[in-house]
Amino acid sequence: MTRSQILKGWELKGLEKFIAPLAALLAFVYLFQWYITGELRSTSDPVFPAKLPPLVMKGGDPHIRALMRTISASESNHQRPYSLLYGGQHVQDLSRHPEICVTIVNGPNQGNCSTAAGRYQIINTTWFRIAPKYHPKPGRFVFWSSYSFDAEYQDAVVYRWLSDSQVWGTDISQLLRQGKVNQVLKLLSPTWTSLGYGIENNSMSSHLPRIYQKMLQEELKSATPAR
Repeated sequence: MTRSQILKGWELKGLEKFIAPLAALLAFVYLFQWYITGELRSTSDPVFPAKLPPLVMKGGDPHIRALMRTISASESNHQRPYSLLYGGQHVQDLSRHPEICVTIVNGPNQGNCSTAAGRYQIINTTWFRIAPKYHPKPGRFVFWSSYSFDAEYQDAVVYRWLSDSQVWGTDISQLLRQGKVNQVLKLLSPTWTSLGYGIENNSMSSHLPRIYQKMLQEELKSATPAR
């Protein structure tokens, strides 16, 4: 046996020491995932590593809260979503809706511009329509009102909006409790097109029902008082 053959033998033995533990670790990860979620999937699946930041808002229906986090997974998948503008830039001033119109570079609306901002990528006209109805602490001066776009108010306005059955023609929370996640996403897709069913999708759209289930488990766990 030559010297090179001996060295190759040592290298293979060294690799074997790492391969077995690595295989065991991967098997454990997949089995643990199966135990928690009831299904196995690749680590390349966006659901697998999804760690969406919690809402700033405290309390509320865990099903609506999970839906809000699911919407943000598709609309503003970022660890700092509340200050996010369409296109990826951030703003510092959230005392009001930023109203910054960013050019759309692809998709069916290419060439136009979007004022979408915040965790739920709400455009300015939508914010000025829903904020007067759902904002918990509007600023008022004589006949003039202002609506802070701070994180807690983005959450509060969207939570109340989604909870208003008169707006959507149905009780969204009840549909979610019945497991009709796809029906809810379809209902909301004209407002948030990235949810699927609308004029455009993104890489997260098809994974949203499973992301919702993951978010719901986190919200239910957080809502359960510690014993």
